[in-house]
Order: sequence, then C-alpha cells, then structure tokens
Amino acid sequence: MSLKAIVRELTKEIRDGIGSISRRRGGEDGKSSGRYCRRGKSHIAPDCSSSTSSSLTAAFVTIQEQQQQSRWANLPPELLLDIIQRVEASETAWPARKDVVACASVCRSWRDVTKEIVKTPEQCGSLTFPISLKQPGPRDAPIQCFIKRERATSTYHLYLGLSPALSSDTSKLLLAAKKIRRATSTEFVISLVQDDYSRASNSYVGKLRSNFLGTKFSVYDSQPPHDLSIQSNSRSHRRIRPKQVSPKVPAAGNYNVATISYELNVLRTRGPRRMQCTMHSIPISAIQEGGTAPTPMEFKNHHDEQCSLFSISKGKKPLVEFSSTSLAETLESTPNTRDSLVLKNKAPRWHEQLQCWCLNFKGRVTVASVKNFQLVAAAENHQNVPLAEQEKVILQFGKIGKDIFTMDYRYPLSAFQAFALCLSSFDTKPACE
Repeated sequence: MSLKAIVRELTKEIRDGIGSISRRRGGEDGKSSGRYCRRGKSHIAPDCSSSTSSSLTAAFVTIQEQQQQSRWANLPPELLLDIIQRVEASETAWPARKDVVACASVCRSWRDVTKEIVKTPEQCGSLTFPISLKQPGPRDAPIQCFIKRERATSTYHLYLGLSPALSSDTSKLLLAAKKIRRATSTEFVISLVQDDYSRASNSYVGKLRSNFLGTKFSVYDSQPPHDLSIQSNSRSHRRIRPKQVSPKVPAAGNYNVATISYELNVLRTRGPRRMQCTMHSIPISAIQEGGTAPTPMEFKNHHDEQCSLFSISKGKKPLVEFSSTSLAETLESTPNTRDSLVLKNKAPRWHEQLQCWCLNFKGRVTVASVKNFQLVAAAENHQNVPLAEQEKVILQFGKIGKDIFTMDYRYPLSAFQAFALCLSSFDTKPACE
C-alpha cells in the first residue's frame, strides 16, 4: 500500500470516528433535553447549558483518545521505524520529498520517529523541514538553487532546483524577499511564503538592511543565534526598562548574524565588485579540522527570550541597554565572535581574448554581470585553516538569464544566510562600480 493510500485511509477513519461520536452525542443530548429540560417557554434552566458543555468536552476528549488509539498511532515501533526509513531513503528530492513531511503529519508518534530519522542538510544534503533553511549546507557538494526576480513587485523568490526550466515540476519555493526602500536605507524582508512579509507573522525569518550609500549591509535573524553573547537588536541604541518588556506580548526579534561590506571604487578601476562578509554567528573554528558550525534543531520562540530578559531586568540591574558600542565590546571579549568566519571574493583572472574578468562557475553562470561573485574563506596564518578549505567556494551567485540567477551554497552557510548575502548584490551601488 502506498503512502498516499495510507494517509487517505487514516483521514477517512478519523472522519468516520468524529461522525459517529457526533451522532451518538447528539442523540444523548436530545434525550437529556427532553427528559430534564422540558419546561415553559419563559423558564431558564442553567443545567442544560452545563450539560451541553460537558457533553462537548467529553466528545472532544473521546475524539482525542480515539485518534491516539488508532491503528496508525499504535503501530509497533519496529514496523513504524522501518516504514519511515524506507520512505525517507527513497524520496530524496522534491516534490516526492513531500511524502516524508506527510509521515511527520500523521500523529505524534510518527512525527517523533520522522524527526529522529531525517538528518540535517550537512549530513544528507537534503532540505526537508523549514528548520533546514537555518542549518548549514553539506560539506561535499553544494545545494543548487536559483533566484527569480520580479521587478514589478520588487520581490525575490528562492527555489530549490537545478534549473528554472524545471521550476513547475521539481523545484520548491524555499524563501521569498521583498525590497522596501526607505529614506536612509534599503531593507529586504525575508519570509517563508511569498505573500506575507509582516514581521508579526510566523513566516518572518529575517531581513537585510543597508546603509545610505548601499556599501554596507547587516543581516538580521528573527531567531536568537547559537551563541547568545552576539545577539543584538535592530536599533543601534535602545534602552529597555523592566516595565517595557512584557512577556505576554511576543515580538519578532532581530539578531545581527552577519555584516557585508563592499569596497569603494572611487577611481573607477576595472574589475568586479569587491565584498567582504563577516559571519558573526559562525566561528572560524567551523572550517578548521574537526570543527562544526552552529546547527539549530528547532525554531526558538521569541516569547522565551522576552521572559528571560524580563527576569534579568528584575534583578540588581534594572536597566538593560543595547547599543552598537556595547555590541562591539561583547564581540571583542568573546573568543568565538572575535574569530568570526570572514568570506571574501575569489580573485578573478583577466582573459585577454574575451577582454573580461573570468571565474570558473562550472557551467552554472552563463551571462556576464557585475553581480556575479564567488565567496571563499579569508583566514590568517595563525588560524590553522587548511589550504583546501580556503580555496573551496562556499557560495557562488551568478546570472543565467533575464531576472534569473543561480545560487549554490555549502557548509558552513545556511540557505537563509546565503540568500541574504545574494540579496545584497541586487541593491544599486554606484560608489562600488
């Protein structure tokens, strides 16, 4: 029996159970209504409402018990483990990968087993759940994606797939971004869906913000980083008093996880843009021998972060202050953040016959553009980073058609971080070209 047939049969079974319970409860309520609540028209019997509410509660509990005691939830653990292992091993790419997500949606026991079996993108090279977009990519081969730009709506859509020609069949929308121009800066709001860019929504994952000239960008994550000592609020200077922090009203946070700097080109010399990316949330030890990058396993609730901040503010220090200077001091005092991973442009070579700067994109980029780039790790001699790791392309981005760009990323970057770095290339930079 196929997985779709199993899910279809499970849905039918739950519907039949709910219907029988509703009919049974309806008959009992009718009898009790006729037996105890048959009074005059002006008589009010409060017992009827209480009995009705108790009946509805009992029906809801019965439905939950029936769902928990269904034959799908009570499968032997060995058989359940074998089923999900077979599905996960056979469905390696989208859209067939939806079957793995369907297994996690059956019930709690199926979800727990599926989460144990499904590995991170670093281990298996596949994107399954939304949290995979915040986890580092594979070490061996990059994950190939492409970005579609909609000029009319100023939106950018990141798809998982080899080619946009196959977008209707095998590609999957990973992230979407909307460009918002402000008086002094430009913002790219990043979301999990393409029609909701509100920061109050659960689909909000982060944003990218530029300075006035468009030469510096900051990447903000909606979730606190792995190392809480590098967290920062989106405002450069903000004072929070205990009464202002309410744990009952959760709000989307902004944690500075990366900084992108484009080198000024005042003399207008020939060559591609020069950029440098400092990944505050990834230590340089991640690419050292035996190192690992921070890997979140679930989305953290900002409500918990507010509660912890509220508990701190009730102590001896009644005022919590976040500012750019205090953040710089924190970064300097923390070993992991002081030695953050730094990415730089891979140096191109000048082709005499073509009269242009060239990089080997291995067939993934076909149109010359100032936006094209390849990023590699920039390490000092004392950081003990192998030469092979320094030459490995961690992120490459390039144009293949009108408003179509490819994006290939690998460990230690995540899909969200790579997408944010590529979005910075779409903003106009007259001082850098």
